[in-house]
Amino acid sequence: MDFYRILAKARSNPGELDAGDIAVLLDPPDAAAQQELFQAAYRKKVELCGKRVHLRGLIEFSNICTRNCLYCGIRRDNDRVSRYTMSMDEIIRSAAAAGEFGYGSAVLQSGERNDRQFVDLVEEILLKIRELPYDLGITLSCGEQSLETYIRWRKAGARRYLLRIESASEKIFRAIHPADASFTGRKDALQRLKDAGFQTGSGVMIGLPGQSIADLAQDILFFRETDLDMIGMGPYLPQDETPLGKMFPDQGNAAEKRLELALRMIAVTRLVLPDVNIAATTALQAISPADGRERGILAGANVIMPNVGDVSRRKDYQLYNGKPALDENNSLIREKLIASLAAIGEQPGFNEAGDPQHFFNRIKKNERI
Repeated sequence: MDFYRILAKARSNPGELDAGDIAVLLDPPDAAAQQELFQAAYRKKVELCGKRVHLRGLIEFSNICTRNCLYCGIRRDNDRVSRYTMSMDEIIRSAAAAGEFGYGSAVLQSGERNDRQFVDLVEEILLKIRELPYDLGITLSCGEQSLETYIRWRKAGARRYLLRIESASEKIFRAIHPADASFTGRKDALQRLKDAGFQTGSGVMIGLPGQSIADLAQDILFFRETDLDMIGMGPYLPQDETPLGKMFPDQGNAAEKRLELALRMIAVTRLVLPDVNIAATTALQAISPADGRERGILAGANVIMPNVGDVSRRKDYQLYNGKPALDENNSLIREKLIASLAAIGEQPGFNEAGDPQHFFNRIKKNERI
């Protein structure tokens, strides 16, 4: 059967997989084949990362956004959102909590802005975090910026950057974004991040209206061809106050099907790109609160991002319906995370930077060219 032949090829020669091979792996013939896919990906994760999960304390420091993406709950035209930007003290307290909890890294995430005030604010945040008595690895997720801005932020202390493309299909990208969003511009921004020296990440939504298995296979090829170090992807979840959410609300068991498809995307990405970091995102947990992220780890992911921001802010940073842990304090989130990882035989990588090996391999490869 093609599936098992290609799975064997993925184990031994992942660089030889083409779009057709990847599509076959994304669509296993039955539950037993799907489970074998997950097991193969998890074995690869354990081989390269051990039974450890890298932790990133998530700080959603501002929901002000200049973009108007059709799927996003904090899109510019959503006037039902109470807009905020955390105070500097609040941001630094949250970063300190990540350090105190032993998370090793923090993620600063916001809506997309590139005005001077915002650029200066992010730089100041980074410089102040560096003054904390923790060696925190900082990831930014603050949208498209100029090369000059990326270089400023890199010099100020950020080491990783996540800029999701949401779909590597230009047709789908245009369908879920307004006319002023540029597919080429997004790809160019990813290159600027690499030029600035960042560990560079992107990702996609899985189960978008009109998206096919072939499209998802091309997404994975895009990850490989763009030479990404980190992947953050999850199932598409509607948000009630968005155009896409109103056109395509969840029905029946659609969310569970997207969850399974997202797990297969994690598994195949791990096999195709063994040395990248892959996040088990909160969207997995939103669909399956009891074990969504844990299923992501068992499918090959190796990063989890527990929230360390103030509880009062979370209701105003809902990119999609069903955001988990809206009312849980940071200590409880940590306790539950440790217990859930122990239940699947994994442990948190406390006080570890958790840099992706792919980044160092990429740098060495480029030095030889």
